[in-house]
Amino acid sequence: MYEPIRNKSVHSTMAGTTPDFPHRSREEELDIQLAGHLAALLAVTDELRTLAPCADLDKAADRLADQVTRLRGGVPPVRATVDAPGNASHVAGLHRRAHALAGRALVVAASRADTAAAILSAERMDAHAAATSAELSSAG
Repeated sequence: MYEPIRNKSVHSTMAGTTPDFPHRSREEELDIQLAGHLAALLAVTDELRTLAPCADLDKAADRLADQVTRLRGGVPPVRATVDAPGNASHVAGLHRRAHALAGRALVVAASRADTAAAILSAERMDAHAAATSAELSSAG
């Protein structure tokens, strides 16, 4: 009923064989994932710095850029620039997005036992949660 497989599989599943494509270790994959989450958090932080300037955000952006550079082997992240001013609801949404991104970064940092990135992520989660609750209390 079915025709038998005549060709060797393109996927090497046998132990001890050298594959034709590179593999990354779990640690390398986690570094890439953590760098991506922190870079996304940095982009949102840069946008918040433009819309609602604050010394805390400036310091956080510098620390985030340092961590991304470290995780990427010395390659600095691309920094976001925002030209158009936003309204208060846009800023609140950015704080919520930043809180979620910091949470994702915290999970990955904890799984790879990266204390510096985990502490930074937890601090950013707290800061964005406080900013969100302050905006909600002032709006209500």
